[in-house]
Amino acid sequence: METGTAMAKLVIITGMSGAGKTIAVQSLEDLGFFCVDNLPPVLIPKFAELIEQSNGKIGKVALVIDLRGREFFTALSESLNYLKDHYTIGYEILFLDATDGVLVQRYKESRRRHPLAPEGLPLEGIQHERRLLEDLKGWATQVIDTSNLKPLQLKDRIMSRFTNADQSSISINVTSFGFKYGIPIDADLIYDVRFLPNPHYVEQLRPNTGQDPEVYDYVMKWPETQTFLTKLLDMLQFLIPQYRKEGKSQVVIGIGCTGGKHRSVAIAEYLGRMLGASDTETIRVSHRDAERDRH
Repeated sequence: METGTAMAKLVIITGMSGAGKTIAVQSLEDLGFFCVDNLPPVLIPKFAELIEQSNGKIGKVALVIDLRGREFFTALSESLNYLKDHYTIGYEILFLDATDGVLVQRYKESRRRHPLAPEGLPLEGIQHERRLLEDLKGWATQVIDTSNLKPLQLKDRIMSRFTNADQSSISINVTSFGFKYGIPIDADLIYDVRFLPNPHYVEQLRPNTGQDPEVYDYVMKWPETQTFLTKLLDMLQFLIPQYRKEGKSQVVIGIGCTGGKHRSVAIAEYLGRMLGASDTETIRVSHRDAERDRH
């Protein structure tokens, strides 16, 4: 009986309306999770009791919890605290987000009304919902920005995370980006490398990205680059174990330069190699804007 209880896993799926909760549920169902949509937060302890009494027959559960007002947060907080005090079930909170512009476009395409603005414009409901969800986003163990993700990409992100049942593991996502295209909204840490010499002003380097050896070497050759990287690695090697200890399942590190093509790409590639991977850490490097201006 104890073995089944120890393996029990509870995932709470929440976030902005239109950000992909349906795809998240379908992905977890494919992984064998028992999924329940729109569960009132006050019923979470009862569900935990059901899991523990199942003797391991119900080991993986995903609950979708949508915004229903300010009392939602009080009920959810109380239920999660009760879970910690009375059950051995570990839980994670997966928060799905997207930019206002992307959410508005999705509502236009689907011709749906926003639940918080049934008679008004979708943007009004989105902005209201974002204010209400601000605290909950801070509780999340994993935040995924779906703005630039296709459904299959989102499914792959979720499945790659929850296929690994080891809750002590942490996924480190290093993403380069261009400030002129906006800051990644799911980033936990943002580092601005626009102070480094810019390969954009070297004609033969301009067409390539930071993944090109010549561009990479150009970014790396400066003393200020080496000093910055030494300090940055020292900070990350301190922070990542602290995040894992806190229970976070993912850390997103954003590295930004002006266009997200040269300096940020090279630094992200360097971090991906230097941070490495272990039994408790997986590293993923992506470049959001590196190919944006190529035709």
